[in-house]
This record gives sequence, C-alpha cells and structure tokens, in this order.
Amino acid sequence: MTTKTVDVLLVGAGAMSTTLGVMLKQLDPSLKITMIERLDHVAKESTDGMNNAGTGHAAYCELNYTPEQADGSINCSKAYAINAAFEVSLQFWSYLVQQGALPEPAQFINPVPHQSFVWGEKNVNFLRKRYEALSKHHQFDVMEYSEDPDVIREWMPLIMQGRKAGEKIAATRVRYGSDVNFGSLARNMVNFLEKQDGYELLLSHEVSSFYQNKDKSWDVSLKNGNGESVTIRSNFVFLGAGGGALPLLQKTGIPEARGYGGFPVSGQWLVCKNQEIVEQHASKVYGAAPIGAPPMSVPHLDTRVIDGKKALLFGPFAGFTTKFLKEGSVTDMFRSLSTDNLKPMLQVGATSMDLTKYLISEVMQTHGSRVMSLSNFYPDAKEEEWEISHAGQRVQIIKQDESGKGKLEFGTEVITAEDGSLAALLGASPGASTAVPAMLSIVEKCFTEKLETPEWKSKIVEMIPSYGQDLTADAELLKEVRQNTLSVLGLDPEKKPEEQAELTSLQNDTDNAA
Repeated sequence: MTTKTVDVLLVGAGAMSTTLGVMLKQLDPSLKITMIERLDHVAKESTDGMNNAGTGHAAYCELNYTPEQADGSINCSKAYAINAAFEVSLQFWSYLVQQGALPEPAQFINPVPHQSFVWGEKNVNFLRKRYEALSKHHQFDVMEYSEDPDVIREWMPLIMQGRKAGEKIAATRVRYGSDVNFGSLARNMVNFLEKQDGYELLLSHEVSSFYQNKDKSWDVSLKNGNGESVTIRSNFVFLGAGGGALPLLQKTGIPEARGYGGFPVSGQWLVCKNQEIVEQHASKVYGAAPIGAPPMSVPHLDTRVIDGKKALLFGPFAGFTTKFLKEGSVTDMFRSLSTDNLKPMLQVGATSMDLTKYLISEVMQTHGSRVMSLSNFYPDAKEEEWEISHAGQRVQIIKQDESGKGKLEFGTEVITAEDGSLAALLGASPGASTAVPAMLSIVEKCFTEKLETPEWKSKIVEMIPSYGQDLTADAELLKEVRQNTLSVLGLDPEKKPEEQAELTSLQNDTDNAA
C-alpha cells in the first residue's frame, strides 16, 4: 500500500473540484493538491457538454427562478441571487483568461442570447408580470419584452416557423447571455493545474474509505483500476463528485452528513441531426415547466457550442433511475439508505405525487411524443431530423425541514465539517454556473485563518473584484464588473468578435507589462 501526504485532496474532476483547485493554487501556489477521478477522463459525467442539463444559468430566461406568489406578485429574490452568483463566476473566468491560465474564451464560453417564450393567455400574463418585475432592477434592466410576432420572429426565427397566426405569444430577450461548455472549461483548468508544481491527477481511482486522525487530517483509501490500494493523507478533503458526493459524504461519518438523502433524476435530449436547422437557431429559449417537473426538466430549445461546433438540443426529458451517476450502479440509491435518512425519504415519496406522476409520464414517452413536445417550440419539427441522447444524472437533495419532515430540495448545498477539514457539494440546479461562489464559500468556511492574511485578502479581490460586496444592491459596481467580463470573455453584443479579441489581447498585454 502506497501512502502520500498532501494539503488538499479533491475527489472528482468536474466543474466544482477543478474550480476549487485552481482557486486554491492562485491563493497559495505552494499547496500540494491531489485530484482523483473514478473515470479515465476529466469531466465526463454531469459536467460534460452534452450531459449538462443547462449551461450559463443567469436567471435571464429560466422561469422557475421567478415563481408567482399566491397574491399574483412575482418573487424575484432567487433570480437576483443566481444572476449575481453567475456574475462572480464570470469575473473569475475573466481573471484566468487575462492571466493566461485559460485559453481564448471561445474554447469554453460563447455569446448566446437568453430568451423566454410562452404561449396561451395565462403564461403570457405571467411573462409580462415577470418582465415588469425584473426589468425595474439594475441586474435585469437590459431585458426586452414583446408580444409582437414580427419582433419575436426576428429574435427566434426557427420558433416562429409554421406557427399559427393569431396565437397568443410573448417573449423576453437578454442579448448578452452565454453558452458555457463546462466540460471544456474543467479540462482547461486541469491543463493549467498540471503545469503547476505540487499538483497530481489520479484517474481511474475510486474512494473506498475515510478515517480522520486526531490532528484532524484525513486518511482516504483508494483503489485504482488494477485493484491496487493507495492511501492519501490530507489536511483538507473536498467531495465534488456530482451525484456520487452523497455516498462519499456518508462514508466520512461526520455528524453534518446525517439526515441527507438523494433522489436521482435522469435526463434525455432530442438532438437535431440536420445542421441546416441547427444554423437557423442561435439562442437558449426556455418555456414554462409542466406541473411537478423538477428544475432540471424545464423545457428549452438550446444552442450549445461544443468543441467549436454548434449543436441544437431540446429537453431535457426527465426519467427515473436508481443510479447516482451516469456511469454508476443501479444499487446506488438503495445503498445510500440509512436509519437517519429513511424517514425523510419516505415522507418525500408520500407527498410528491405531482413529481411521481410527471416522472412516470416522462418515462412512458415515445420518440414521437417527445417530438410533439418539441413542436410547441418548433412547429415544423420532423421526427426523422432528431435523435435521442442521454444526459447526465442529477441527485436532488432530500433532508429534514425545520419541523422535522422530509423535504425535497432542488438547489445546490455546501456541507462542511465543523472543524473545516472536509466539505462536500450536493444537489443539482443551478450547478456548475455557480461553481465559483460555491467554492468561495468553502474557502471562507474551511480556510478561515489563511483568508485573514493580507496575501489571501488581496489576491481574492484581484481574482474577483466584487468580492465582499453585494452586486444585487450596488448598480455601479455591477456595471463596472459586467463591462469588463463581457469584453474579456467576448460576450458584448455591441462589439464584433474581432473587436472583442483585439480588446482582450490589449488587456492581456497591459497586464503582462504591469
């Protein structure tokens, strides 16, 4: 058995772990970091381009982030928070591009407008109220709204092809939305890390057990693809293994893990095979979710740029599986059951009939019925021009609420040990889009003393200029950081791509000279 000692052990090689690894290496280049991944490639589970349920979540077009209240008003608080979180991610990526730690932005992020589209009087009234509520706020003051078919046809021509005249429709648009290939982003972050001293990547390694020592360090036992055992002793452990994080967290035995359960949801896409049709659509268009649908299943006609090529996806269609990972086992959910989470899981099962009915209806769908759903967005859709593709797994959190009853959570949640020696990220939506603020919260909770040093304080503000300030409350600060990120990442709709590239190059030259 081989034993290694490191400062930081990152379990999983997806968006979360790679973000935390790069962030910590920027804060302290002397840290010894090991990253382990159960598969033989980096970012091949939920982080990968076609596995991700949604990319570039900024709350511009996702209607489920702005629920309608009983009194008819629109609750915008979640949209404000998610939008601010994505702006933090954009700042960090911009910094890494300017430092040369990430390649040209087009390799991982591309400008794609974010739009909402609804039909029917009830949904149109909701979208109008949503627009009126959001557009008053400085985070969303550039949002456009229209019920005019000619305007909407200009925004989303494919969606208007073959649509019946006189149909009640409405749409919103934010032109500087983006598509993020998180698989490419994660792999480029690993490429950067592999050039740094004190970093090691171990592929085809799986965690078998955890043991905490008296000095708070952890001995983590691994097995590689050949069945050989390795033990890594680390002062800090992060479990960023997507759907696999919950079983790993349970293995640690920390009190904070008690009571958590997981509800796995699978997903499928319709992918367009006709490139001529793909080229006619250039936006992320979200609609209204069916009753009972989980957030990852809000229907959208989605332009993605994967390895330089445009793709057009519709869905995702949800399904039920007992696997926690796409490359997982059908026994995953059953093995996660314990005496402390069984009761809340059973309570959720008994009270989530809408979700149960929805999942059953999704599983029973045929290719034809899925294309029929697509025809609500694209009336001229033909079955033979679309094929099915399987997305990654999502594991929704189940935990006890304040009254002790089981509750199904649809967000992401960071869990940390009281002594700060271990952290895990559970949940799904909005996922990778908020990786940077999520990992910042781990730095704050688990590296508190170091974060108080002048070196870490100044570096973190250099990486994220808005750090410690509230973008939802400070309009001028948001304007300043947004102008910079849009320019550096090539997302400014007012500038041509060649102008953006030239500006980024000039900024890089200036930074290097400084």
